[in-house]
This record gives sequence, structure tokens and C-alpha cells, in this order.
Amino acid sequence: MSPILVRPVREQLEHDRIIRLLHGKFRRRYEAGMNPGAEQNAAVGAGPSALYPDLVLLSQDRGHRLQIVVEIETGESVNHLEALAQWAHYAKTRATFHLYVPSSMVDVARRLCEDNHIHVAEIWSYHVVGDEPRFTLVHRSREAAPVARPHTTGRSVGTPSKGAVPGRKPARRVAKPPRVAKPRAPKARTARPAAATARKSAAKSKRK
Repeated sequence: MSPILVRPVREQLEHDRIIRLLHGKFRRRYEAGMNPGAEQNAAVGAGPSALYPDLVLLSQDRGHRLQIVVEIETGESVNHLEALAQWAHYAKTRATFHLYVPSSMVDVARRLCEDNHIHVAEIWSYHVVGDEPRFTLVHRSREAAPVARPHTTGRSVGTPSKGAVPGRKPARRVAKPPRVAKPRAPKARTARPAAATARKSAAKSKRK
């Protein structure tokens, strides 16, 4: 809970219930710690400058690297003082900062972040239907660029081929039409000379 804010009891109970609900969901993918109410179970940093956001999400590998810090606000806590006292510090950590606010306070939260230059990776709105909170993603930062996947040939996406000119599209290779074999004309039989034919006939008659 913020040191500069004392929530009404009903809002504090609702706030802590949402913390526990999100903690259960995030535990499937992260090593999650939570700080409901005035508890200080999971810290970001050490010493007097340590921060205690509502949720601290670490990677599940051996290094347990800090991944995401989550702060959940109620209607009373979306204000200028809260933004400077907490959001601005969470945004400067090595982790990704996620902010959850009531649906009616989305525009106020956005304006506070813009006016105070607070970088928030994601802003989620929530509202309660019956006894179940519903969450909606209303803002996502565009700074994170997608990672290019390599081709099957081993060359990464976007890597120009040899001989390519930057800023110019490579020329398309036009497939050559297949060669068609020309039909060969049958060889004409040359007529034998009449003199040679007569000689052969005379020779046959003498043999007889």
C-alpha cells in the first residue's frame, strides 16, 4: 500500500483480492511474489531504496531474473501524488511495468503517465461483475520490436543477400522458357544414277 494513501476499508479489501487473484494466475508462468496491504514480502532492490509493488514477477529459471512489476490501483489512488511516488519509480526499474486501474480511471491514468513521462508497458482496466473481476488490456507500448526468426537456410530475416544494394529492391529473376526440340525432317533417299543401274543389269545378264 502506498505510504501516502489510506484507502477506505472496502476499497482496500477489493484491492487485495485482485492482488491475490492475479498472483494465482501469474504463478503459472513466473515465480510470483505479492505485497497485499502493508505487507512487504517481495522487494525490488535492497536497502532503504527497496520498492514493494503489489506483484513482483521473476523468471522461473535458475537466475530468477526480475521480469515484471505490477501495481494495482483503485479509484482513490489514481492521482498525481501516487503517480510520482510509485509509478515513476516502478517505470525506472529493470523490469516491465504493468498498471491495473478501474475502468472509469483509464483516461486519468493515461494522462498522468503522459504528463509525468512515465513509461508503462501495459495498462489494464478492470471492473467487477458480481464477485468476479474482469480485465481488459487498454494500452501496450510499441517500443518492443518483434524478434526476427532465422530462415531455414541459416540467414536471418531482413539480412540482405550478397550483391544487394541497400534501399533498392533486388531484381527479380525471370525464368527462361524451356527449350523445345525442333522436329527433324526425314532424310531424302538420293536416286541412283541411271548409268550405274544399267551396268549392274548388264553384269547380271553376263553371269547367266
